[in-house]
Amino acid sequence: MAPLSPGKDTTTGHWEMAGIVLNRAFHTFPPEFPSFPAELVTAFEAAIGKKILGNCSASGTEIIRELAEEHMRTGFPICYTSADSVFQIAAHEDIIPPDLLYAMCAIARKLCDAYQVARIIARPFAGKPGYFVRTERRKDFSIALPGPSLLDHLQTQGIKTVGVGKIGNIFNESGLTENYSDKGNAACLDRIDRLLPADSDQPDFIFANLVDTDMLYGHRRDAAGYLQAVSAIDDQLGKWLPGLSEKDLLIITADHGCDPTYRGTDHTREYAPLLSFSPGKPGQNLGIRKSFADIARTLTDFFQIAPFSRGVGFF
Repeated sequence: MAPLSPGKDTTTGHWEMAGIVLNRAFHTFPPEFPSFPAELVTAFEAAIGKKILGNCSASGTEIIRELAEEHMRTGFPICYTSADSVFQIAAHEDIIPPDLLYAMCAIARKLCDAYQVARIIARPFAGKPGYFVRTERRKDFSIALPGPSLLDHLQTQGIKTVGVGKIGNIFNESGLTENYSDKGNAACLDRIDRLLPADSDQPDFIFANLVDTDMLYGHRRDAAGYLQAVSAIDDQLGKWLPGLSEKDLLIITADHGCDPTYRGTDHTREYAPLLSFSPGKPGQNLGIRKSFADIARTLTDFFQIAPFSRGVGFF
């Protein structure tokens, strides 16, 4: 699939899959120090009562390695950006506990709305000098949606919507009947495994994000780790497929590219893969789709409800 919206980030990709096509990209900060506008930094420091460290574009693991010890001495949070529209805040859990870090992110979210920044990301880490590791308490604070998404539309049609992983954060929990903020691929796959056997007269839609494939292996350009993660997903799919019926539709795709063999650490812009499976439906080449919104249109066709997006269905 080719994205129709400008940009190649989590928010843009997921929103377009849910039928929201953006006309302009979210704001990105320049890579050179200082990345953030002086007025934004001043307002944020005044609100949290601390100075900040970083203020540049960086790899998350590299900037923690570089500034963690100073952060632990001063208590100042590490703030940085990337090629995506993000304001990220990293802090050691013993210095700034996760709940306080989330509160700082909520402040940054309000301040960054004026700049049209897609996400504020809490990046807690633990460990000691020479061995710092990011923990699973990451949390994303997304900008408000510009309007209803496919999730809201499905709910109005009596369809139960379930978010797994980062989905709730990305959509600000809007349009979700149930939300499970499980951390990591293994936990999300386990959650889906438990949700699938549910037998109900009410149709339901499960929307899951498997973040490790991108965060741990794509960004870190770890091709071997990426292969292992995809293989683990494939193994789980092999267990699910026999249990699907003609009333089910499985779609596997991505919100953007993140080539683990490409230079740098940022998202890449290649086509997103698209696999669709429904028992009894013959296989076919879906071609190169012109928008991620084709998924939203396909789902409304599958559920036999009024169309939502301008995409072209493939079911």
